[in-house]
Amino acid sequence: MTRTQIALELPQLEGVQHHFVDLPGLRMHVAEAGSGEPVLLLHGFAQHWWEWRGVIGGLAERYRVICPDLRGQGWTDAPGGGYTKSQLVADLVALLDTFGLDRTRLISHDMGAISGFALALEHPDRVERHIAIGVPTPYVSFSLRFLGIMRYLWFQEALAMPGLGTRLLSSGNQRLPRWLFSHFTPDPASWPAEDVELYIAPLRDRDHARAGEMLYRHLVMPEFPRMMAGAYNNTRMSTPTLLLAGAADPVFAPALATTFLASAKAHADQVELEVIDGAGHFVVDEQPQQVLNHALRFFAAAQPA
Repeated sequence: MTRTQIALELPQLEGVQHHFVDLPGLRMHVAEAGSGEPVLLLHGFAQHWWEWRGVIGGLAERYRVICPDLRGQGWTDAPGGGYTKSQLVADLVALLDTFGLDRTRLISHDMGAISGFALALEHPDRVERHIAIGVPTPYVSFSLRFLGIMRYLWFQEALAMPGLGTRLLSSGNQRLPRWLFSHFTPDPASWPAEDVELYIAPLRDRDHARAGEMLYRHLVMPEFPRMMAGAYNNTRMSTPTLLLAGAADPVFAPALATTFLASAKAHADQVELEVIDGAGHFVVDEQPQQVLNHALRFFAAAQPA
């Protein structure tokens, strides 16, 4: 079953227009608002363009805001393959080319940041500034603090297992994706049920659930060991980068984020860290105004006086 066969209504947001863009081997849904210089927003898992609902309006007052649903997620089609870092970056390059954009500002979160960092490293001419949320840069040195966070990440191996990941994401009451939203936040009661439902509903389509499984197997699980092994240590991150960490994020906690920042500074022209109070891992959903304020400040620094 493809996305076009799924009766799932797009949520509406004032000022946002929706497009379906034909890329090589992929029909991608894109939500767009505003005008001017572009800002590309890459959502995390298990989310889609709706993650950015609280920042789109403020960004659109100054920028052209482009929010794609990434391969196999949201309202974008879920083909049988291509859930690798190289293909996801190729999707983004094709999207920029289709829109005629030589260069963009970038905000990425969670799984979307893996592609975001790869885009900035492999195509530095295409990314002017990058805000990465809830994740480290690709330059990670071992820390004993890793041992403490592994108990929160057990689900990654389960989701990466062939067949099991698909069932966990799509079947029954979808307890596992619901658990993600209730256990990585400082206040589960603050999450409207309708937002959780909007995020998990596309996963009831088995093709999209299978895409989630393959993303964990082919993207998430291989990437962190590569980072730990120093796969990126011979590269230079020339794109100015801002890391945002939720103060209550149990995985990318401020103390660990500070450790990661120190590792990154040896390989980056400009990297900085800001901690967002009142947020766990889903920083944009929980504290959109703080994210917007940091984005407007950080992006304005790229403009000539």
